[in-house]
Amino acid sequence: MARFKPVSYAQTLMVPIILEKQLVPGTLEFAIHHLIETRIDMSPFEGKIRNDETGRPAYNPKVILKAVLLAYSRGIIGSRKIEQACRENVTFIAITGWSTPDHSTIAEFISSMQEEIMSLFRNILLMCEEMELLGGTKFSLDGIKLSSNASKEWSGTKADLKKKAEKIEKTVKYLMERHIRRDKEEISNGINYNEEKKQIEKLKAKAEKIEKWLSENEGKQGKRGKEIQSNITDNESAKMKTAHGVIQGYNCQALVDSKHQIIVHAEAFGNGQDNEHIEPMIEGAKENVKAIGLGEGYFEGKTFIADSNYHSEDNLEKCSDENLNAYIPDAYFLKKRSPVCYRR
Repeated sequence: MARFKPVSYAQTLMVPIILEKQLVPGTLEFAIHHLIETRIDMSPFEGKIRNDETGRPAYNPKVILKAVLLAYSRGIIGSRKIEQACRENVTFIAITGWSTPDHSTIAEFISSMQEEIMSLFRNILLMCEEMELLGGTKFSLDGIKLSSNASKEWSGTKADLKKKAEKIEKTVKYLMERHIRRDKEEISNGINYNEEKKQIEKLKAKAEKIEKWLSENEGKQGKRGKEIQSNITDNESAKMKTAHGVIQGYNCQALVDSKHQIIVHAEAFGNGQDNEHIEPMIEGAKENVKAIGLGEGYFEGKTFIADSNYHSEDNLEKCSDENLNAYIPDAYFLKKRSPVCYRR
């Protein structure tokens, strides 16, 4: 008969952990910790906190920023998931000094510090330039579609949403009439009235939410002036096709310097088509490099690479206007066995 080593779940363990020893030099978490502690000016973040004389002590913005940057580097983008990591993951516990900020604090920090985070991004870009990490000769553009915190259920044109509200109201009316009728019966026949009440209240809340949005908002207009689908929860997001089906989300783009894969500009668009994004990405990157003193003509004559999703007349014209040596294959390059590119 097989024998196994004994296991006791009643035993008590005391495992000593020195938090700073978990941040090993050469790792990304160490780099994030070191940069924020020694090189990043946090005064724009600290200036928004007003508790000098009243209010309880606030979480140090350094702590939250470290947690957010480390989470993003590991593909963790939800505030609740970041909170969970700060409570359970030793690396996150170490980088935050076991401060464990809650998800509402993290969400408020991200939503209220957008301008400060852009300034931080440019400061890091400046450090990369000082350390000669930017090649400045070849750049690549690509994107990924990510789900937003909004449901496809709340999407549609104004006409679609109005029909949806009317349909919900009819359902609510039917359920209420049935509920009143059954309340008059002497025998309940085992019907769960509490659940039915909850269902009615939930549907009424949905209908009211749609009606309120319709009364306060105009239809979302597409590029050709035709109304496209809006979303009640997050109207800047859009329905997008991905390899895993249709999502309600954003098309996240990154323009990268090829020497060490340093991102020179990143932006999220509520448009799933990549063929409209070269112009805003190049303009955003120009503003970033100008802010760190590299000049408006930084990208002139440089190599620019993007896949066939970015092939369009407008994008090619933008590359020509910026004097870029651009390589953008068309949609049929595989059939031709050689890419059709635009070169300046």
